[in-house]
Amino acid sequence: MERIVIRLGRSRNRRLSRKARQVEDPKLAKRYLIVVNLDEGRTVADTARALGVSETTVRRVRSRFLDCGEAGLVDRREENGDRKLDEQYLAILHEVVASSPQKHGFPRPTWTREMLVEVLKRKTGVEVDVSTMSRALAQIGARRGRPKPTVECPWSKAAKTSRLRQIEQLLDTLPADEVAVYEDEVDIHLNPKIGLDWMVEGQQKEVMTPGQNHKRYLAGAQDVTTGELFWVEGEKKDSLLFICLLWKLTQHYRKAKKIHVILDNYSIHSTQQVELSLETPEGQRIQLHFLPPYCPDHNKIERAWQDLHANVTRNHTCTNIDELMSEVRRYLRRHNERQLQEYAIAA
Repeated sequence: MERIVIRLGRSRNRRLSRKARQVEDPKLAKRYLIVVNLDEGRTVADTARALGVSETTVRRVRSRFLDCGEAGLVDRREENGDRKLDEQYLAILHEVVASSPQKHGFPRPTWTREMLVEVLKRKTGVEVDVSTMSRALAQIGARRGRPKPTVECPWSKAAKTSRLRQIEQLLDTLPADEVAVYEDEVDIHLNPKIGLDWMVEGQQKEVMTPGQNHKRYLAGAQDVTTGELFWVEGEKKDSLLFICLLWKLTQHYRKAKKIHVILDNYSIHSTQQVELSLETPEGQRIQLHFLPPYCPDHNKIERAWQDLHANVTRNHTCTNIDELMSEVRRYLRRHNERQLQEYAIAA
């Protein structure tokens, strides 16, 4: 075992230990603790393991301390002059990353670090290397991800805003004897959705697919107040599936004077079958509130379906659709348990 002897003396050991607790820079504090640990007779390996650093770091700190004393523990990069990645640089980088390269004269639609270096040099006069740009991107919380495909709403901005405000006002002034739910359908495929996953170096994970796909469909409604989910299942995504969900809502909310259903403009929601169902005595308690076209972000149940895919269907290993649907039901039941517990605590 390699032992590197540093002799501080008791009083100096205590003083460095105290400084390690007082300094604001966690890296400087760790360098103080390396010296303290070595002074107390710990080996390089033990010191590195205890403080979560490499043995090379321990040796480097020891050498700097023996050569320069406490001054050797201070980050020498402060001698390099003003920091390139200052607040102004990072703020401009944030704006640039949030925009498109094509707005800055590039034909390419996606950013590379090299392009960002060039644009930031043009805007700030500061040139950094690619590795520094990687650190800058980490500091502003930037990440590489898949953009979300969207379709522009065909309504005018005024009409869209007006409809959304009407729904918002409905929810804000909902009477105690009425309820509101968000409604939507979701597809469950036996062939798994492929999603991002962590892999170790040299590994390429595989997701086995059954080959012949089988599908099931859920029509679901999420209580605006409690977050509880209600759903029905079917082999077809049609008006009958939607009507079955509406009937389930009337049975669950027997005492509700009115059941407000916020939903999208999918064709199965406005067929003659649906209209006839809403004319029945039970159906007259239901009022449909259609969102503007192509506004999925305003249908809050969409998040529940995203979580369902993330936790169950993406990269799943089920071999048949019945097994997969069992996992779907199990997840949704656990979801409801969590939502109702959180609602009870908040209430």
